[in-house]
Amino acid sequence: MNIAVTSSPPSPGSRVVKGACPHDCPDTCALRITVEDGRVVKVQGQPDHPSTHGALCTKVSRYAERTYHPERLLQPLRRVSRKDEPPRFEPVSWEAALSDIASRLGRIAARDPQAILPYSYAGTMGMLQGEAMAGRFFNRIGASQLDRTICASAGAAALTATYGHKLGMHLPHFAESRLVLIWGSNSIASNLHFWTYANKAKREGAKLICIDPRKTETADKCHQHIALLPGTDGALALGLMHELTTNGWLDTDYISRYVDGWDELREKALAWPPERVAEVCGISADEVRGLARDYATTAPAAIRLNYGMQRVRGGGNAVRLIALLPCLTGAWKHRAGGLLLSSSGWFAPYKNPMLERPDLMTVKAPRVINMSTIGDELNRESSPEFGPRIEAVIVYNSNPVAVAPESPKVVKGFARADLFTVVLEHFMTDTADLADYVLPATTQMEHLDVHTSYGHTDVLINEPAVAPLGQAKSNTQIFRELAAACGFDDAAFLDSDEQLARQAFTDAIDFDALQQRGWQSLPLREAPFAEGGFLTGSGRADARGADYVPNYESATSTPELAARYPLAMISPPARNFLNSSFVNVKSLRDIEGEPLVEIHADDAAARGLADGAMVRVFNDRGSYLSRLHVSGRARPGVVNGLGVWWRKLGAEGTNVNELTHQRLTDMGKAPSFYDCLVEVAPA
Repeated sequence: MNIAVTSSPPSPGSRVVKGACPHDCPDTCALRITVEDGRVVKVQGQPDHPSTHGALCTKVSRYAERTYHPERLLQPLRRVSRKDEPPRFEPVSWEAALSDIASRLGRIAARDPQAILPYSYAGTMGMLQGEAMAGRFFNRIGASQLDRTICASAGAAALTATYGHKLGMHLPHFAESRLVLIWGSNSIASNLHFWTYANKAKREGAKLICIDPRKTETADKCHQHIALLPGTDGALALGLMHELTTNGWLDTDYISRYVDGWDELREKALAWPPERVAEVCGISADEVRGLARDYATTAPAAIRLNYGMQRVRGGGNAVRLIALLPCLTGAWKHRAGGLLLSSSGWFAPYKNPMLERPDLMTVKAPRVINMSTIGDELNRESSPEFGPRIEAVIVYNSNPVAVAPESPKVVKGFARADLFTVVLEHFMTDTADLADYVLPATTQMEHLDVHTSYGHTDVLINEPAVAPLGQAKSNTQIFRELAAACGFDDAAFLDSDEQLARQAFTDAIDFDALQQRGWQSLPLREAPFAEGGFLTGSGRADARGADYVPNYESATSTPELAARYPLAMISPPARNFLNSSFVNVKSLRDIEGEPLVEIHADDAAARGLADGAMVRVFNDRGSYLSRLHVSGRARPGVVNGLGVWWRKLGAEGTNVNELTHQRLTDMGKAPSFYDCLVEVAPA
């Protein structure tokens, strides 16, 4: 288990700073940062923060290595090579860079400001260094808006449709559960502090069941692993409902009081007996029956759902169906029963909706561009349907050339000679390589921020531990100075980071107390839906319309395609990376070794493939050269392309997104990364 736990006191003369992990992880750990002589020397977990309890993952415990990385960007850079040549840049002053950027954006905005696009996601989850000042700038200039869908929007839309918002159980209560279904989550790698509570429940006699196409490190530690085919989670949920119904395992009183649409859903569930589920999911009928029995007859029963299973065409409906399971058994009546996918909706009443100043908008209804289809969007011409051609992209907190689907189109778009691209970054990523300007940004150790979470219900503060290295500036400062260079004199651009932090929440969050302690817990009920109280219009969970939606690409939905590309590919994250972050940290990359594709021994033998060989993974969209690992972690018929490596570190300058497509999910307009057929052949 990748845990670093330390509680030694700081050295004499050193100081300790309160921090928060900024990365796209549900744990949002409270940090204890030790500084000596103006340099971070140790990053630890806060021992008295309830969910962090002194433990950090390997990645974040080495955060100082990332901050002081020898390849850290510390001065603005201007491109001097063509985009179809190997990238070459020259140093430039901040004044010259911002002046030229503002001038070029101004000329584009004079024609049509919606030809300018921000592109950002969760490189930091902080409210300040995320969108606070950036949102003000793009509202003021009149840019297109970005639909930030690339990770979680299918599940978010599903929870909102079912519960009324992104709501769930409280993290610590999993320790009291008697049955925990870990569904679509490699918790040991990606949700470490949940795993601590689940493991405590296990030690006290709870049964843990992992539902995942891949035999993950988490599956290794559970009592049972159900290795269903990618994209069939909704079918499994309907099969469980079939068994709950036919065996009389429903809590009819809870349903009648607190669930809308059960009669309609019941008829759908009765069409999914275990034998049909087994055929679709690639598991046995007895596994369906046994799982239903365990779930119905063990209380309290909890589900930790994660986002991997919603990255397929039917991902939204699958989340809806799974989210309804605790409503049908009355599991919500127990504080240790129910479901957690995201807790971020609990923060909504406490957030200031004006932080990004939507009142500054100079375009009344700007167009919205989906970040998951950026490959297509960058290659479109102007049209009445889609609006102006994108002429400028400002990228921050993201690396789209590596992480966006169908990367051949993404690369082609960012390589346009007529596209003006500015990237705020710590390192020369794949996206930075295609920029016109690269602006050095601060890391979490060097700026102020405030954080919510999607895995627990605490607000955290991150205090700057050291001064910015070199010429690096915070995102907030970069957008302040860019606004000034553009001639924007609105008072909104004069707010300091502390003023932004004080504006981020309603008065229910006391900023001074937050500074003093480091975090503040939301005042919430222990069993939030014990008596209904869902945030839907009716106050009841909504089952209407939920159904199983098959994959875009599978043996059943596209048999002709499957005849050519018979293997389903999922691309879960490598354990020591977080999306594309940390890939360039040598100690972590040394642990991972190199990009790998896992394959089951039967599938390897059928293709004459040997463990350790270089292979070509391909489909109609592209081809990816990778090392092969014949492994029991892959189930028959499925290959696991571990990601997300930077393209430049791949054997041919590509990664697994060479093979993924840009078609969107049934809800939330999210990408379908794990809905992908491929074939594997010797290189």
